[in-house]
Amino acid sequence: MRRGSFVQLLLFAVVAGAIGVAIAIFPNWLPPAASREAGRIHFVFWFVTGICIFIFSIVAAVLAYSIWKFRRKPDDDTDGPPIHGHTGLEIAWTAVPALLVTAIAVVSGVVLAKDDAAGADPLHVNVVAQQFEWTFYYPTYHNKMSPVLRLPVNRSVVLTMTSKDVIHSFWVPQFSQKQDVVPGIHPTLHITPDKIGTYPVICTELCGLGHALMRSQSIVMPVSAFDKWASAGTSTASGVAPPGGQEGLALFKQEGCNSCHTLTAAGATGTIGPDLDKLQADAAGAGKPLAAFVHESIADPNAYIAPGYPRNVMPQDFAHTLTSAQLTSLVQFLVSSAKKGSS
Repeated sequence: MRRGSFVQLLLFAVVAGAIGVAIAIFPNWLPPAASREAGRIHFVFWFVTGICIFIFSIVAAVLAYSIWKFRRKPDDDTDGPPIHGHTGLEIAWTAVPALLVTAIAVVSGVVLAKDDAAGADPLHVNVVAQQFEWTFYYPTYHNKMSPVLRLPVNRSVVLTMTSKDVIHSFWVPQFSQKQDVVPGIHPTLHITPDKIGTYPVICTELCGLGHALMRSQSIVMPVSAFDKWASAGTSTASGVAPPGGQEGLALFKQEGCNSCHTLTAAGATGTIGPDLDKLQADAAGAGKPLAAFVHESIADPNAYIAPGYPRNVMPQDFAHTLTSAQLTSLVQFLVSSAKKGSS
């Protein structure tokens, strides 16, 4: 190849690569970042995308230019000139990709390490997934419960996740991180929201007929507004039962017990688990006092399995996701309901 043709080819390829990168990066393809981690992830995405598109554009441009510039002339059946390789080019197309892949690995590793590192005083939130809803608990604030994920802006947050039934997947597009929630495993996800606003919480794992409806919201608030919200109404959230056992009834429905069990006092007609209207008979069959039997059945459900029912169906983590006060309220409600049902 003559020197002039090589320079033309090189310039054509570089210009094509630059145009390709600009076309790919200029449009706003990704959702706006609403957390520090999302900003870093977007940087890695565009860093890798830019490199890939630039290299692809150069290769495609060289191929197109070569087809146009060095195409065979009509009626020319002669052999082309013998080419035995070019040491400089071979070194270049080996060294340059190696450097680029190394750069991608280093940048990705740094971003992963920073995204996983929680701040000095993170806010801990327990995320509970259940067909077909999200529930969020705040241990620092007497295990306050909310159907909406409320977060203070510019504060490190650690989400600890639990599934009560099947595999779910937690995703807020503006946070750019996704976490599968598998029963029996409690993964964590670190985020630092840095933009006030309301963003969707979506389940991205097909989890049943209501999967498309398993959505909530993440509201990023000013710190003062979050503190005011989190500190309000903590007496009820801590499990101090109001008169009439309403706290226990609310927990029974909130934790999804009504979807699996029958209990007249709660208007529940589930058939997956044992009939709770027969708790006294089941306690007698297990040879234990009623209250102790109910407590054990919630905290350690595999300790006694009613005849005809399989093991490992009921969630195993209520002893961790419920406060002791909440667990006591739920036990008292079930014991009271069982005694009333037998009287």
